[in-house]
Amino acid sequence: MQDASNSSHSSASPSFAALFTPKLITVLREGYGLTRLRADAVAGLTVAVVALPLSMAIAVASGASPAQGLYTAIFGGFLVSALGGSRFQIGGPAGAFIVLVAATAQAHGMAGLLLATLLSGVMLAVIGWLRLGSLIRLIPYPVTVGFTAGIALIIFSSQLKSLLGLTFDGKEPGPLLEKLPAIWQALPTASPITIALSLATILIILALRRFTPRLPGMLVAIAVTAAAATLFGLPVATIGSAFGGIPETLPMPSLPEMSWGLLIDVLPSAVAFTLLGAIESLLSAVVADGMTGRRHRANCELVAQGAANVASALFGGICVTGTIARTATNVRAGAVSPISGMLHSLFLMLFILVAAPLLDYIPLASLAGVLAVVAWNMIEKHAFASLLRASRGDAAVLLVTLGLTVFRDLIEGILAGTLLGALLFIQRMSRTVGVAQTPLVPEDVPDDSLDYHDSGLSPADPELVVYRLSGAWFFGAATSIESILARVADGHRGLVLDFAAVPFIDASAARALEGVLGAARHSGVEVALTGTNHDMRRVLFANGVRPPLVGYERSIEAAVSKLRRTPSSSV
Repeated sequence: MQDASNSSHSSASPSFAALFTPKLITVLREGYGLTRLRADAVAGLTVAVVALPLSMAIAVASGASPAQGLYTAIFGGFLVSALGGSRFQIGGPAGAFIVLVAATAQAHGMAGLLLATLLSGVMLAVIGWLRLGSLIRLIPYPVTVGFTAGIALIIFSSQLKSLLGLTFDGKEPGPLLEKLPAIWQALPTASPITIALSLATILIILALRRFTPRLPGMLVAIAVTAAAATLFGLPVATIGSAFGGIPETLPMPSLPEMSWGLLIDVLPSAVAFTLLGAIESLLSAVVADGMTGRRHRANCELVAQGAANVASALFGGICVTGTIARTATNVRAGAVSPISGMLHSLFLMLFILVAAPLLDYIPLASLAGVLAVVAWNMIEKHAFASLLRASRGDAAVLLVTLGLTVFRDLIEGILAGTLLGALLFIQRMSRTVGVAQTPLVPEDVPDDSLDYHDSGLSPADPELVVYRLSGAWFFGAATSIESILARVADGHRGLVLDFAAVPFIDASAARALEGVLGAARHSGVEVALTGTNHDMRRVLFANGVRPPLVGYERSIEAAVSKLRRTPSSSV
């Protein structure tokens, strides 16, 4: 069932309300009772239980504190649900941001990270207000699969130190090609106890998912390993020992440190946060649409993501985006409205206020185990294999995006993959252009009853020829169009070009057509164009396409009749 505001389509542009009314308002207008509240409360609690360990683990991997991850989910997540264009979206810190956030924090400090998050929020809101949300969907599917897999590999590699309990001589390298040799050299320092806790965390999560999927596997694994480490006094790093624990109160909002120089320095990071945040949040909303049959409002969602990132920065949090795993959990748990996401944030806030001291005992190895499972789940393994088999072009886009994401930079990977995908699309579309001669037959014989290759019919008039054009006529096919059309009028004095099967034409193809018509005009060939729609004629007129003598006609029959009646014609 689709929302009423999105189920009907018309030629008129959508109204402001249709684009930017939060789904929370839509739900309340429909009527919201106790039954719905009960369903949303159960779903919100379920998601909060999943989000608690994830938010802390992602924050730690990003170079922030566990408390910052929780603040992100509380303040940012609340606004994503309250203001967003999806009924089911859950916002919070996401694994896809780990690499970018960690690099920004390392290069510019926490002040720079907060400022970049704030700027990203403003940019996301502007993109939404400018109604550019639909453009994010133009990123090719192989690109999204490739950069997601690349991020997963980087996340896993970033957790090897905590998974194995390694000790480095100096600072852990950031780039993967530098990190792997350092990890190899540090292997003798590995801690068997830390490895055992990491493996126990992973195995508990996988076992519960296999045998009792209703239980929150990540939270259970964290609780069991934390209890074991505390009871047996295991010598492992914990949230309390590494970060001094989690505050039992919430922070007050404050502006991050600002200066012109710092703003310029963090601007590239803010742009990267914006691009990735828009992609990730809208992909998550699309997943929710597919699971529920609803339709999200993309531009409204981006405005909400912008507000959420601004709020997160003001409260000391990190980047916020729609999270696919938590959104899917929300849907499966029976959520019916954005109130479930708002309640998820309130439950997390309650956890902090009531149980903050217990969180101090969580081992970092357990959080690393959680992220190892997250990284494995991020890789769309079936999609990856399918794209490799689909075609060499799709495989190239996938592998280029993956390689650049892992070994260079996420944004470089997305841009290069999208550019390569666009070139591949242009090449494929250029091959769809066709020009086929159509025999002239009596008007009472339907076109779809003819097999033009096997019918053996001959044109009724040897000096009059009709060509049916097909495919997208654009710059990528302009050269082919010109070379094909340059030969079609050979030996004929009257020519009909039917555009009924051409979806669109651009300026490059129109100029190529004008060149052909100019040659026809010089040779005295009469030409008629049929099947052109209003938009197509506008492009043709703008580029000076004026067929000689006959002009534009509504149908092939009308064009043929006019060509035969033309006194100056020899047809």
